[in-house]
Formats: sequence, C-alpha cells, structure tokens
Amino acid sequence: MKKVVKFGGSSLANAEQFEKVGEIIRSEESRRYVVPSAPGKRFSGDTKVTDMLYQCYAAACEGADFSEQLAAIKERYYEIIRGLGLTLSLEEEFQQIEADFKAQAGREYAASRGEFLNGKVMAAYLGYEFVDAASVIRFDKNKNLDAEKTDKLLGKRLAKCERAVIPGFYGAMEDGTVTTFSRGGSDVTGSLVAKAIRADVYENWTDVSGFLVTDPRIVENPVAMDTITYRELRELSYMGATVLHEDAIFPVRKEGIPINIRNTNRPEDKGTFIVESTCKKPRYVITGIAGKKGFCSINIEKSMMNSEIGFGRKILQVFEDQGISFEHVPSGIDTMTVFVHQDEFEDKEQQVIAGIHRAVQPDFVEMESDLALIAVVGRGMKSQRGTAGRIFSALAHANVNVKMIDQGSSELNIIIGVSNNEFETAVKAIYDIFVLTQI
Repeated sequence: MKKVVKFGGSSLANAEQFEKVGEIIRSEESRRYVVPSAPGKRFSGDTKVTDMLYQCYAAACEGADFSEQLAAIKERYYEIIRGLGLTLSLEEEFQQIEADFKAQAGREYAASRGEFLNGKVMAAYLGYEFVDAASVIRFDKNKNLDAEKTDKLLGKRLAKCERAVIPGFYGAMEDGTVTTFSRGGSDVTGSLVAKAIRADVYENWTDVSGFLVTDPRIVENPVAMDTITYRELRELSYMGATVLHEDAIFPVRKEGIPINIRNTNRPEDKGTFIVESTCKKPRYVITGIAGKKGFCSINIEKSMMNSEIGFGRKILQVFEDQGISFEHVPSGIDTMTVFVHQDEFEDKEQQVIAGIHRAVQPDFVEMESDLALIAVVGRGMKSQRGTAGRIFSALAHANVNVKMIDQGSSELNIIIGVSNNEFETAVKAIYDIFVLTQI
C-alpha cells in the first residue's frame, strides 16, 4: 500500500508538532510520500511564516533593510531544527533567498520559500529524499497548472524514490519562474502527488478530526462525518467550508483515490473519508452546512416574462457585460432574481439597472443588500421526504426570515438566502433540527 500524507501549517508550527508528525509517518510503512506546508502559528497572535515572508519581501521591494525580518524567519526554522536535535544547516538556502529578494525574484517566489525550507527540515528529520516542487509541478505561461505535464514529471521523478518529501503550495513555469497556487494550495500538491504515484489513499492531516458538519465558530463542537462524496465536498467548499482546498478534489477524483481528513493532534481518530461514491448510509440526512455573507439580490418583475423567449439570457448578458458573475437565479412566472457578490456589484449597480431596462423593459426592478447564502448539502436528502419543510420549520422557529430557497435538480443541496445578521442563527437552527434532534 502507498499513501501520500500532507500536513498543514498548524501541524508543523514547532518542534513538538514535528515530532507528532514524525510519529504518525513512522507508525505506518505505507506513508512514503510527504507534502509539508510552511510553519503556521505556534500560538494565538503568532504570525505564519508565509506572512512573515510576504512582509520581508515587501520591505526588500521598497529598498528597505530587511535583514532583521529575514533573521526572524531564519530563527523560526532553527528553533524547530534545535528542538528536533538535527545538525541541519540552512545557511546556504538563506543566502540564496537574501540574494533573490534583493533581485526582486517575485512575490510568489518569496511565499514559496516557507514550504521549500520546511521540506528541507522534514526530509532531514525523516531521512527521506527531498524533491523540489519547482522541478515537478509545472505551470503554463498564464500561470495555470499544466496537469498533464505535472503528472508525467512527478510520476517519472517519484518512480526513482522509495520515500520522498515534496513541498506543497508551489511549482514553476517552463523557464523556472516559481509560481504558487492560491492560499491552502498544499492540498493540491498532495493530490497531484497521489495521482502521479497512483496512491491507495491521500491522507490530509490538519487540526480537526475530519470534515465537520458545520463551522465550529458558529456551532460548538459540531460532529464530524465518517464519509462524504466528492460532489458533496465540492458544494460545501464552494460555499465556504475550508477544511480542504476545493481544487484538491480533481486530480484524485480522476483516479478514484479516496482522501482521508485526519487530525494531527488526535491521530487515533479515523477522520473523514472523501470518496467518489458510497453505498454507506449517512449518519444524518445532511452531510454539511456551509455559507457565505455579502450577497445582494436584483429582482426583476415583468408581466408574461415566462412567454418571452430569451428573457433570462438577456438579463444575464447584462451582468456578463459588466464583468459580474452570478450565484443563483431563482425565478417565477413574472419574476426573476439574480444573486451576486455585493462587493463586485456595488460600483456597477446603476449600469446594471440601466442595462436591464434597455434589454428587457421590466415593469419593476428592486434590489436587496446584506444577504447571506447557506448551502445545506447531503446525499441523504434524495431519499428523505420533507427536507425543505424541516428547514423552513427550523428557521421559522428561530424567527429567521427566509429571503430565497433554491434546490438543485440533483437533490444534493438546498440553498437558502437570509439576512447577514441572521446567518449564524440560521446555521444553528438547521444544525439543531438535523443533527441534535434528528426528528
């Protein structure tokens, strides 16, 4: 069996966490390929190494003396090295980083050094081979991942390695220019490595015991799911659930490789398996509740609009012309509502309204701001009657006014619109009725 194991920044913040990670890796022979993030916060109020690098590079670009900032970053690594009892030296690497910062090698290069250096430390600690991600993760000239070339490079390089550490978060273009994924991109690196070596499981180790049904900042100690599907995860990730970078799903999904979300601080917990499909009956009707604030709605009314061919296309064309993407478009016989991100829309609202009037000559256009969208997701909803009714009942009992409800044709998710200030209350009410009471 072959496993790829990825560890997040909180799992590698200090020497004590490194030792926990080392125990986890050594406890199973199959954990042969390791993808580390940069060191995260050691305590509340601490600064992540990636953020320290951004600040240091900004000072370098301004022509300021950044030696103290670079020394603080160096000390973070040597604190870990000393704590692990290693004799590793990173002097050569830091000299190169200093020279590259002075030459203004790029903000993405600067950010990538956190993972690069942590990969060096991890490889020395485990006795594994270090493989620089810049040599095996390839981006095209537009900074988009070249998945096919990456798969070939990774597969060829790792075929020669019995055990290896591959830093997360970054790669390079053909000319060697270092390029990064978006924040949290180490998840994607792990997924790409798992696909390339045809891993049996991709373990993603973080600071939670699997995929929680909802945000623990809203609901205290929410339960974790045993198994969820890629489709469910995709829906929840899109609506703000952050346990896994949403782009990490695609490489392993193509190979049918399951992802196992685990907790570094509670390795005995089985965590959550994310799979293509499963016949296992879910513990609850719903799999997860996720949402985002900061939307607004544009409601267009026009008598007999349902018989006007191309009406919806004309409306959406107005938003496209202004460079605004839409989230949801619930409609009735004489009404059509478009939900958009408020920060994208505010500066262009009058142009959009004028465009709608010119395009379809509506009877009335009305806008509402400061809205939140909540996604209730679950494969169990398809076989359960009255799910929407239970949601309405729970929200009514909590005195939450529902602005919109929209169910996808797959019956995998229901989207509810509420006011921003009722967002947390709504999430708690839905969690209570589906998880705590299970009536």
